[in-house]
Amino acid sequence: MTEEQSYTTEEISKLLKISKLTVYDLIKKGDLVAYRVGKQMRVDATDLEAYKQRSKQLQSPAHRAAVDSVPPSESYSGTGSDSTNHVVHSAANAPPLSRGTFAASTSMTGNTSSAHSARHLVITGQDISLDILMRYLEKQTRDIRPLRSFMGSLDGLISMYRGESDLVSTHLLDGDTGEYNLPYIRKILIGWSYVVVNLLTRPAGLYVQRGNPSGLQNWTDLKQPELRLANREKGSGARVLLDEQLRLHGIAASHLIGYDVEETSHMGVAAKVSSGEADVGIGTEKAARLVGQVDFIPLVQERYDLVMLKKQGNEAWIESVLRILQSPEFRQELQSFEGYDVSRTGEILYEA
Repeated sequence: MTEEQSYTTEEISKLLKISKLTVYDLIKKGDLVAYRVGKQMRVDATDLEAYKQRSKQLQSPAHRAAVDSVPPSESYSGTGSDSTNHVVHSAANAPPLSRGTFAASTSMTGNTSSAHSARHLVITGQDISLDILMRYLEKQTRDIRPLRSFMGSLDGLISMYRGESDLVSTHLLDGDTGEYNLPYIRKILIGWSYVVVNLLTRPAGLYVQRGNPSGLQNWTDLKQPELRLANREKGSGARVLLDEQLRLHGIAASHLIGYDVEETSHMGVAAKVSSGEADVGIGTEKAARLVGQVDFIPLVQERYDLVMLKKQGNEAWIESVLRILQSPEFRQELQSFEGYDVSRTGEILYEA
């Protein structure tokens, strides 16, 4: 059988005339299907062609006219107890997620019949640890098909509240208590039974230009005049972290140039700082290392947790996830990424 042609991310960037960072962003969003060979990402020629065809369809006059006819929906724009209550109230009235936002795991596409018979398991989040978890799940469970939805933490919890997601990753700081995730989960998942388990702990902080020319060292330094910010989208954990720190330190969002301009990933924010388009951004250490030409100032250790709904039919795969998280093999693989703390990985933090 003839082996299908595949491309590296560098080759894709040259073929599409875009940067490698944009290629990685397309892969993380699920727009471009890729798989890992060792430490290298590969994209099959058929998947590249499928992406190009979808892009052409999205740019067609008929599609643009259809999109323009859809009224904009209200979005979340704050944090804290009152804002979280507002999210719960508005979630029931928000439109359901489109299945087009989901990216299927690429290693299961070879068996079409089993993919159709398998139960879909919707996993939300962007961290690479979720890719590793999906790979372990595929090896251990034949009757589920993991799907990734690359949404932020708050949007993931809202989709779970509506019954549209099965496993949500979240890193949301409650500034008033200093607690991660649980204050939001308890208020958003009203009426649901669920279990919260730790995936990992990782450093989060400031991206600054190489050499830190603005001398930024802590949150209060964001008061400096004329700072240009590369911001994350509403609902992401990094955006909540920034908004909570601005609130706690009495800094107006309007003080930061570019606050309303949003990127959809840590790498997108780091790239803006690296290119000199922004002075500062908020994100995780790993993205700074991947992008390069940007320094990272660690300010917090954020707890990255998983939430799983305890409903009929979920018992088996929840047990599989817990076994994976608590296995030495999984922890060892996560530890290969610098900055990932796995001392609490697999620990059940809360059950409702």
